[in-house]
Amino acid sequence: MIDVYADGADFDGIIQAAMNNNIKGFTTNPTLMRAAGVTDYTKFARDIIPHLKDIRPDTNISLEVFADDSENIKRQARIIDGWSKEFGYPVYVKIPVMNTKGENNYQLINELSGEGIALNVTAVFTVSQTSNVLTALMKASAPSIISIFAGRIADTLVDPEKIVRECTGLKINEIDRNVKFLWASCREAFNYVQADRSGCDIITMTPDQIKKLQLCGKDLHEYSRETVEMFFNDANKSGYTL
Repeated sequence: MIDVYADGADFDGIIQAAMNNNIKGFTTNPTLMRAAGVTDYTKFARDIIPHLKDIRPDTNISLEVFADDSENIKRQARIIDGWSKEFGYPVYVKIPVMNTKGENNYQLINELSGEGIALNVTAVFTVSQTSNVLTALMKASAPSIISIFAGRIADTLVDPEKIVRECTGLKINEIDRNVKFLWASCREAFNYVQADRSGCDIITMTPDQIKKLQLCGKDLHEYSRETVEMFFNDANKSGYTL
């Protein structure tokens, strides 16, 4: 089965997730960090990395650059990669597949991966993007991840499984051996099944979604009864009358 990575930026939430041996890695991004109230990117990163190394040295974390121009993306990527070397813990540098102008970052991906930096290429939506990213990673000497935003694809009423299956089908030669595919922007627990049958290696899930994995195999009749009981109890607690 595929690996589950915990997606989020709440410090205590990440540490709690690290206690779960079923969690194999961690992902975050600037939007999640902002939502979690992170105001100092460097402090957050330098605090969480040694904690994860102590608790779960068998895992990794992906930290995203937030620059939009090539030179600053490269500068930030090298700083983030430096933390991996400094703390002796695997850190993937998340590089968006394009910038805010819609210009692709394939050359950047090629250059940084060629330096031995472990990349997580993020915000990938199409088969064409995936193909170009795989080409850009041909000289990579470090492991890489391609994050396909299946949930956001589904938001457009397009079947993400078909696209993801086509993307994972591109990884057919020895050059791609260090590349893993990640089902990103998970929307529900069933995405785990979809990601697995689509050929993904990893899925990112929020803490609430991870909890729902415990329901796998649950008797549906009993689940139905529990649902009705929930409605009944909540109505009584609210004191509803007719």
